[in-house]
Amino acid sequence: MANFNTHLNGAFAVSGVLGLTVYKAGLINDSGFLMCVALGTIGGLLPDLDSDNSTPIKLGFNIASFIFAFGLVMHWRSELSLVALIALWLAGYGFMRYVVFRLFTSMTVHRGVIHSVPYMAILGLGLTCLNYYGLHNPLSISWFYGLFLFGGAMVHLSLDEMYSVNLSGMTLKRSSGTAMKFYQHKDKQWYLLLYVLLALLVYAAPPFAPFWEQLRDPTHWAQLKVGVLPDLIDNLNR
Repeated sequence: MANFNTHLNGAFAVSGVLGLTVYKAGLINDSGFLMCVALGTIGGLLPDLDSDNSTPIKLGFNIASFIFAFGLVMHWRSELSLVALIALWLAGYGFMRYVVFRLFTSMTVHRGVIHSVPYMAILGLGLTCLNYYGLHNPLSISWFYGLFLFGGAMVHLSLDEMYSVNLSGMTLKRSSGTAMKFYQHKDKQWYLLLYVLLALLVYAAPPFAPFWEQLRDPTHWAQLKVGVLPDLIDNLNR
């Protein structure tokens, strides 16, 4: 399978190209462009959350542990002494970083249900719903954020499948088919739960038709045609 740097660089490159495309088409603004590229890059690391020793899971739990400890301190800051707050900070961080992390890694198997298309679709749709209903972002931005996160994850799964092909002998490695999967019979209960959650999110998702109509609007793509390539003739005349 592809390594961490390959996933990171691949997701960043694809997200950057797609982000620049929709940005030049006038579909997102400056901050939207940066967020889309960032979310696409993050999405490219998400499928490896089920790997106990992967860089994304360690980094993610470190960040989550700091945030959790900070939240505890901020909640109790007015009621506890300095020494007690320091102890609470260390206890909160240790609980997340070691207890919760140990439980998470013991319950997940690498290339299990997390490393699947429906799981990534749930994360993408969940982010869309969070942005639209929770953060009250515009419809188009909400969909772009969710789609870029999902797209980055698909880059990850695609790279893993590509690396499962032995190009020298044109044969498939044992890992072929374990990356981009939609179902595994041995985890049928988990996949049933995934598809139930996915169906609920599809039902609750913001309307897609207006977003699709905006994407199909020819004025955006006419604008994109302007400046796609440098005007070499004008540059030579100068």
